[in-house]
Amino acid sequence: MTDKPQPSKRTTDTPSEGFTEDERAAMKERARELKAAKRRSGAADKAAEDEKDVLAKVAELPEGDRALAERVHALIRATAPSLLPRTWYGMPAYAKDGKVVCFFQGAEKFKARYATLGFSDQANLDDGDMWPTAYALTELSDAMEARVKELVTRAVS
Repeated sequence: MTDKPQPSKRTTDTPSEGFTEDERAAMKERARELKAAKRRSGAADKAAEDEKDVLAKVAELPEGDRALAERVHALIRATAPSLLPRTWYGMPAYAKDGKVVCFFQGAEKFKARYATLGFSDQANLDDGDMWPTAYALTELSDAMEARVKELVTRAVS
């Protein structure tokens, strides 16, 4: 007799608690983005196409998310021109040296109650042993726009 592990058998008819339909759609969108990036040739062509893709994704967003995304896009482009726009899981993102530094996620994407401005581990926002990497956005007042500018400036420093 061998002690080989036996494959587990499903004992219930309940569906798996894996990825949601929205999460699977985002992953498929990311795969499409990667394929499209491979097809693009020169750096100038790629940057122009990437920005065009970002603006198209922003235009597809529902009205509230679209207004926030348009303003965030303008703020990031003005504050950190070194960050290049690209799509990331179907949402606007901004990269430095090919790595995403920050991104916008609309509320509707995952049926959340607020949009999100997020920062990856590439962002220079470190502050001690714990710091925020995502911010809820419901509107962009002058004070919030100043905060976004400050965060983006720090992120790329």
